[in-house]
Amino acid sequence: MMLAALTFTVASQAQFEQGKLYANAGFSGLDLNYNSTKKWNFDICGKVGYFFEDSWMALADASWGVYKGAPNNFGLGVGLRYYIEQNGIYLGAGARYKHIDSHDDFIPNVAIGYSFFLSRTVTVEPELYYDMSTKSFKDYSGFGLRIGFGIYLGK
Repeated sequence: MMLAALTFTVASQAQFEQGKLYANAGFSGLDLNYNSTKKWNFDICGKVGYFFEDSWMALADASWGVYKGAPNNFGLGVGLRYYIEQNGIYLGAGARYKHIDSHDDFIPNVAIGYSFFLSRTVTVEPELYYDMSTKSFKDYSGFGLRIGFGIYLGK
C-alpha cells in the first residue's frame, strides 16, 4: 500500500512542471452553488493553462450558463493556480467578465481544489469556489462546487 502511495505521489509531481500544458472541461450548478437569488442553474466551463514555473499555472477560461427565469450568460476569465507541495491540492484566484443579457459584471474569484489522477495525464478535479459580483454583491456573489476533468500535456 505504501508503494502504491509513493508511486502516485511521484506520478503527480511530474505533472506540475514548468512548460506543461493543461486543458479542462467542467460544470457547476445543479444546486451545487448558492447565492441570494438561489435559482436553478447550470454552468459549463472550458479552461486552458500553462505552467510558467513549477507548481504555478496561468489559466484562461470561457463559460456559458443557463439560469431558471433569467437570460443565459457568457463569461471569459483569467487566473492563476498554485499546487501545494506537489500533492494535487491547489489554490486558485482569478477574475471573470460575465455578460448577462441586460448587464455586464466583473467577478473576482478564489478556489481550492484537488487534482485526482485517473491516469498519468487525466484527472477528476472537484473544486470549491467563491465568486464576488461587483454589479450586485448581495444578489450575485456566491459559492459553489465545480467538477472538472483535466488533461496535463507536454514534456
